[in-house]
Amino acid sequence: MSKLVIPVILLASSTLAYADSDTMINGLDFGPLAQLAGTWKSTDTGGVDVAPGQEGSKVGKGGPAVEPFYETITFEPAADAKNASEQYLVAMYYKQEVFRKRDNGKFHDQRGYLIYDKKNQVVYNSYCIPRAVCVVTEGKAGNKIDFKTGKRGIAESTYMTANDTTTEFTLTLDFTEKDKLKYSQTTNLQVYGKPFAHSDSGSLTRVK
Repeated sequence: MSKLVIPVILLASSTLAYADSDTMINGLDFGPLAQLAGTWKSTDTGGVDVAPGQEGSKVGKGGPAVEPFYETITFEPAADAKNASEQYLVAMYYKQEVFRKRDNGKFHDQRGYLIYDKKNQVVYNSYCIPRAVCVVTEGKAGNKIDFKTGKRGIAESTYMTANDTTTEFTLTLDFTEKDKLKYSQTTNLQVYGKPFAHSDSGSLTRVK
């Protein structure tokens, strides 16, 4: 009697669908973050920023100011670390520079780390911007990560707390398509005496 051979297909979730050989950089396992290493630039469509308008602007103080932009994001392997003798982490440094389409002026500069916890399948996004504001968020590891701040995830200057405080930050980072990166984020503010949802979204491709 001939044997019936049934192929077995293993389906893995996006958080586990990586061979170690595909995720190792400089001897460190970066998991899904490994595929981000390199330089990314905006697609032709670029991105859109919706921020609270400044006093004297066309939309008025606190109105929704819409700003089309283009940007460059560079990801570089950084180092590993161990927290409290138990949590092992590897960090991917990134630099994000954002420019207005209308005059090519840079209006946003962000430096931070994407930090991978392989054991617990968590990624942290820890960054600072030159407004005296720093943010820490976390999300489940994968090709699409939904980041959110925790109770102590925001640090800011006394001035910002009193005048333009950040109450929450969320970010969806999507790199499920090869050499393509999309994101959408919302920074919830309390500014000019009222809440404002400051939003950004962008689409990028790898250039090197």
